[in-house]
Parts: sequence; C-alpha cells; structure tokens
Amino acid sequence: MADTIPASPHSRLRLGVNGMLWSKAPPDDLAVSVRELEELGYDSYWTAEAYGADAFVPLSWGAAGSSRLRFGTAVAQISARAPAATAMAAMTLDHLTGGRFVLGLGVSGPQVVEGWYGQDFQHPLARTREYIAIVRAVIAREKPVSFEGEHYRLPLRGGTGLGKPLKSALHPLRPDLPIYIGAEGPKNIALAREIADGWLTFLFSPHHEESFRESLDAGAAQARPRRPWDEFEVVASTWLSIDDDIERAADRLRPTLALYIGGMGARDKNFHADLMTRMGYGEAVSTVQELFSEGRRAEAAAAVPTRLIEEVALIGPPEKLADDLRGWKSSMVTTLLVNGDMQALRTLGRLAV
Repeated sequence: MADTIPASPHSRLRLGVNGMLWSKAPPDDLAVSVRELEELGYDSYWTAEAYGADAFVPLSWGAAGSSRLRFGTAVAQISARAPAATAMAAMTLDHLTGGRFVLGLGVSGPQVVEGWYGQDFQHPLARTREYIAIVRAVIAREKPVSFEGEHYRLPLRGGTGLGKPLKSALHPLRPDLPIYIGAEGPKNIALAREIADGWLTFLFSPHHEESFRESLDAGAAQARPRRPWDEFEVVASTWLSIDDDIERAADRLRPTLALYIGGMGARDKNFHADLMTRMGYGEAVSTVQELFSEGRRAEAAAAVPTRLIEEVALIGPPEKLADDLRGWKSSMVTTLLVNGDMQALRTLGRLAV
C-alpha cells in the first residue's frame, strides 16, 4: 500500500536559516552569527553553492562554536564532486558536528552543469539515483565500493587497469547519514520521496500544496519509500523581509525573484520559472523573462507581482509575519529555512517562540 501523505500536517514547524549564495565575499562574523542563531532557538543552519563559494567549507567554520544546531547543504551540486568525494566531505562534517549534519544534494541546471563543470546535464534523475547509491555505499562502509551504472562506474573502466574497489579509511559516525534531495520539478520531487530522507524545496508556497502533494504521493507509489511520511522531512527555503510597508518589503526581493525567473537558466529550461508558472503566474513570468533577456533588469524586477512574493516569502510588518507563519505551520513543511539580515532573524525568532 502506498504511503500517501495524510491531510494533517506534521506536528511542529522548526525554524532554520539558509545562508544561500554568497556574493563577492563571505558574510561578516559567520561563526558569531551562528552562535547567536543557536541562542535564539533556531534549529539549523544551511549553505548553498552555484559557481562561487562551495557549500561545505562554511559549515565547518560556522559549526566550530555550535553545540546544538543542525547543519546542512541546501544544496551541494552533484556535478561538483565525484560521489566518493561528497561522501568523504559528508562523513567528515558529521564527525565534526557530532552527528548534526544533513547532506542535501541537487543537480543544478544545464547552464551550470555544462558551462561551469563541463559535464552532460542529460538524464538528471538517473544520475541522481546512481550518485546517491554510491554515496550511501561509501558511508555505510560495509564492503569495498564497486558500482556499475549508466553514468557512474567504480572502479574506472580502462585507464591504467590498476583501479580496485576501496572501503573508506574513515569510519562513519552514522552509517545511515540523512540525505535530502533538492527538487522543483514533479518527477524530481517524486524521486526525493522515493529514495531520500527528505525533500529540500525552494519557491514553495503553502497556498499551492496540492501539486507538490501529488508528486510526493507518486514517488511513494513507485516503490516502498525510504522513509514513512512521519519520518520524512520537508525543508522549505524562503526569504525574510520585515518592513511596516509591504511594498517596500517586497521591493527588496523583486530583483532576486527577477534573477531567478529571468537569469537562472535558459528561457526554455528554467526550473524556477516553470514552478512559478505552475503556480498560476505564467503571464508575469513571461514578462519578467522578456524584460530580463533584453537587459531591462529594473523593469523586470518591477514586473514581479507582490502577491507572488507574499506567497513564497515572508514579508511585511511583524504582526503580518506572525499571521503568515500560521499558514506555514499548517502546511506539510517540517523545517522552514529563512534568509534575511540578522535583525530580521532576531525578530522572527521572537515571533516563532
């Protein structure tokens, strides 16, 4: 029988922080900020990567002064590292954090995979499935690792002919270290539900749960899912902009949303734009993409609807945020990751108590 999602939500919404992508340079006093987040009652701190700072190194820096926070990658790109290298980094961080690390993986998009990493983007779901199988085999450390797939083979065929299956010299702290998949498309969301311990979602709206629910149920129906629903984590990343003026709060996020709609992917292969189109914002998405492609970025930002921003982010005065949080608490999301300045995070931390 398929493990379908019950209508009732998970029992508690945890609050975390997603540092997201660094631009130009690292944030100031990362380790100090992480310690304050722990004192404010936040549950976790996560990092991302695209084609600049990597996702693993900042976690080791931030975790040095922490005793309770969980740390995770949201997401580490599978094209950035061989599966064994990712498993090594994950095991190392799990030891350094005392078993508080979550490995979040994602495929990124064709522009980054082929343009930055020089790898073929085709068949992302099959590559993800094989990649995670190898990572799990390395971490489990049950035997020397060999793998024969369509996209990954260990040991290498050809070469010197001297390659042989190896077993990690490092013993894992947790042989079953949790692995989450970052996914926006329906098939990738279904894959996360089937083979992962959790789903990392971006541009999620609690007002549009039904399509996500269908994809998750489809993944559970493919085979017995790795985790029953009450053990499966749904981690949503969003932005936080606090201001008594809602439009002013939205204005701070419009350029970022315009970038994701118009610049994070080709016009006919943009997973972020596709997701927002499925949410009912197809006309606005087309307008933003057209303006962005013409280099009219300020106009593209202005064309992002406030209503869309309200659906995928937390914006406005504190009393509105408190009301909006109720919608997230009644959703399928188990952990809400927010990105904002430290003052805004302090305010939200007090509201969420």
